[in-house]
Amino acid sequence: MDSNDLVDFEQLQPSLQNIISQDSLKWIFIGGKGGVGKTTCSCSLAIQLAKVRESVLILSTDPAHNLSDAFGQRFTKAPTKVEGFNNLFAMEVDTDVNSEYDNLFESNNESETIQMGNSFIKSILTAIPGIEESMSYAQVMKLVESMDFSAIIFDTAPTGHTLRLLTFPSMMEKAIEKILQIKDRLGPYLNQVFLFFGADFNVDDTIQKLEELLATVQSLNLQFKNPDKSTFICVCIAEFLSLYETERLIQELTKNKIDTHNIVVNQLYITKDFSNRNCKKCSSRQELQRTYLEQINDLYLDFHITKLPLLENEVRGVKDITEFSKYLIDSSYIYHKTE
Repeated sequence: MDSNDLVDFEQLQPSLQNIISQDSLKWIFIGGKGGVGKTTCSCSLAIQLAKVRESVLILSTDPAHNLSDAFGQRFTKAPTKVEGFNNLFAMEVDTDVNSEYDNLFESNNESETIQMGNSFIKSILTAIPGIEESMSYAQVMKLVESMDFSAIIFDTAPTGHTLRLLTFPSMMEKAIEKILQIKDRLGPYLNQVFLFFGADFNVDDTIQKLEELLATVQSLNLQFKNPDKSTFICVCIAEFLSLYETERLIQELTKNKIDTHNIVVNQLYITKDFSNRNCKKCSSRQELQRTYLEQINDLYLDFHITKLPLLENEVRGVKDITEFSKYLIDSSYIYHKTE
């Protein structure tokens, strides 16, 4: 391969080593437009982090759940050890937000009156837009936080869902505080109403669940906005729509005070053609990608920009992902593997 056939990478910092070296990071979110290779990047980073962290969890919040396909192993909503690793676990979160939301208002051996009281509190909460999804995220995050992994990687859904995931702590905190204010004003009267009908429901018991959840949410809110604890890695491809969505995502992250300083540009034509030196389509595609890479360089001067090649074969299974993960930390590996 002639050196002129390579995209000019030398001027950049094509590495996620800054993420791997930051021992304080606990929450690492990876996201972008659908189809850009988020899951492959998430799994690759998880493998590299597992080399230096005591325990790593990769968690999918994407309704399409691709972790099982990527690793070639079945994962569920419980952390499962990835085959071949002692400290790497994966789980796929149930995307049925209503089931998690409903669980907050359920307990064993509920009487009809307690169910009625819980339904009353639930109906108040439901009046707040987006509260069901936020409640569900809160329940999931409370569970994950209690597992005490040293690093947690989120393979997120496309941009809209991802932003809701990242901003749910702020929204939840405000919503629950409003509910607690209503409780302070109406709680004693509601308890008297239920007692009048001979009911055994106590508003305070249900509100206590919300207060416990609020404590978790407030802790997560602080962590998500702490660059020492959390960061977001944007994955894109060198095409207009992907870059447009990346810019939108970065603006929203900045607006919500969530750290982001890494962009991964995936599926690059590193050579003019993988097998045929006279492939006009491949050459044209590389020229187009070069144009968008220049735009990325101009827009994101203070970002670590990692370039990943488009390979001839699908990256699937632990062996393939382990090999692919080397591209994340060593740019010279691209040249060695594509010559």
